Amino acid sequence: MFDVVIVGGGPAGLSAALVLGRCRRKVVLFDTGRPRNAASRHLHGYLTRDGTPPLELLRLGREELKPYSIETRDVEVTEITCASDGFDVILATGERVLSQTVLVATGVRDHVPDIPGIRECYGVSVHHCPYCDGWESRDATIVVIGHGASVTGLGLSLITWSNRVIVCSNGRRLGSRHRSQLAQHGIAVYERPIERVDHEQGQVRQVVLTSGETVPCERIFFSAGQSPQSDLPRKLGCDTTYKGIVKTDHLGKTRVPGLYVVGDASRDVQFVVVAAAEGAKAAVAINKALQARSGLAVQA
Repeated sequence: MFDVVIVGGGPAGLSAALVLGRCRRKVVLFDTGRPRNAASRHLHGYLTRDGTPPLELLRLGREELKPYSIETRDVEVTEITCASDGFDVILATGERVLSQTVLVATGVRDHVPDIPGIRECYGVSVHHCPYCDGWESRDATIVVIGHGASVTGLGLSLITWSNRVIVCSNGRRLGSRHRSQLAQHGIAVYERPIERVDHEQGQVRQVVLTSGETVPCERIFFSAGQSPQSDLPRKLGCDTTYKGIVKTDHLGKTRVPGLYVVGDASRDVQFVVVAAAEGAKAAVAINKALQARSGLAVQA
């Protein structure tokens, strides 16, 4: 019987494991090795780790767990069911693990546009988050791909980093109000469907429309939505938002007793540093809950 099973070995899961290990909790962390930012060359905005390759950050995180006897396993959790004394966690290997509590930190999956040439550039010159990659795109000619309010908002946001922003709505017509907003800031709009993205070794060169028009650019940002990497919390009965994100309190606690969800699949802004902080906060909440189960909480 473990005190805590952590599902997901990204910054949130590793941070939680570190705090719980220092609380002398018996913890096992399961991970599939498919982090959201695996395609990125560097992560940004994380104090003392700005510019670190994402996979290197995860390696360092695992190394820091070793003194605390945290077990880490590269295996998928396929099912979680409620048991009388906690949770029954089923692995892809068929093995079953019992735990008093479960922390899900599996993050989200970005929907990369299905446009020839995009994936070859993703993480190099094609991005989705201006806070993560806007600085590296400063003063570049940026094409923003998407439609509706989301592409309008992203296009306007990127003016902070470059005054050469272009919107391509890929066959979707923008409303007059959005077109007017973009025009006020000098953002041109192309509504024809996109045929492909031309590139050289991951560096975008131009967007080619089905009309034959070309839109030269140096960077592409897209707004195409995302979805949780795991539906385990939903299957356990967790409430979700209209975006499909699990509803939690400020410490990651869900409506299912003993189940916590943190990181990009939870409620906060989607920064690596925030995910790590959420993991630490949830770990404290879990430790206090386990203390209360052992009668170590002050009686009201």
